[in-house]
Amino acid sequence: MPIDDELRKQLLTFQENEITEYHIYQRLAKRMSSAENRDILLKIAEDEHRHYEIWRQYTEEHVEPDAFKITWYDGISRLFGFTFGIRLMERGEEDAQAHYERLLGVVEETEQIIHEEGEHEDTLIDLLDEERLRYTGSVVLGLNDALVELTGALAGLTLALQDTTLIALSGSITGIAAALSMGASEYLSTKSEETTKNPVRASLYTGATYLATVILLILPYLLLDNYYLCLAATLTIAITIIALFNYYISVAKQLPFRRRFLEMAGLSIGVAGFSFLVGYVIRVFLGVDV
Repeated sequence: MPIDDELRKQLLTFQENEITEYHIYQRLAKRMSSAENRDILLKIAEDEHRHYEIWRQYTEEHVEPDAFKITWYDGISRLFGFTFGIRLMERGEEDAQAHYERLLGVVEETEQIIHEEGEHEDTLIDLLDEERLRYTGSVVLGLNDALVELTGALAGLTLALQDTTLIALSGSITGIAAALSMGASEYLSTKSEETTKNPVRASLYTGATYLATVILLILPYLLLDNYYLCLAATLTIAITIIALFNYYISVAKQLPFRRRFLEMAGLSIGVAGFSFLVGYVIRVFLGVDV
């Protein structure tokens, strides 16, 4: 089939995307310890390479993969998990799907490619099994509790104590004790449930997440002198953590971002605001002076 320059340019772009994703899936597959995950990624890689060859039949040109994209998504997958990396990459290809549809009736194999790029790949990706996503509930438990409880505690302590050193000390003791308590509770909870999750790992995910959040929220009180500025910085960090975590979950598990973000942010800020008022009541009406 003869093609004009505009169509050739479009098909060459498709070729580059397909061969780039082929190399990304190949690289990810080599790192898989699970044979099942490795086979799934290799199957997707084969599909990508076949799509590349289909487009190549029309352009009659060889296209090199995008080395930067390969390195970028490989790095993202190493840092945040292969499921997140793959989902993020597929999100970036949504525009390509729309362009494919314009070729319906022009390039014979377009409908087949659209089907395999869409439903077929999504089905395969859903079969991937990644440990960190199996323990998302444990991470959410530790993160949400730490954000709600500690932002509230720090807000109340800020107005009640008005001393960054004392606030940091009190917050640290409260946070570390709560992290250990949450870890132990998650262990007992998981052990009592009929689940494939390991109770020890679940407790470690919960406790470690809680402790990491505690450190980040208390950090301003260790670095700054103005306690009101410290509280503002802590709330900013809390909102940033909520946004990043919910973005991660929205990509990796394909869940809505906005509703989950507003829910978590609203709880944290609401509890912090109420605790701030409690601190004011304690200091003014009960005559507490440190």
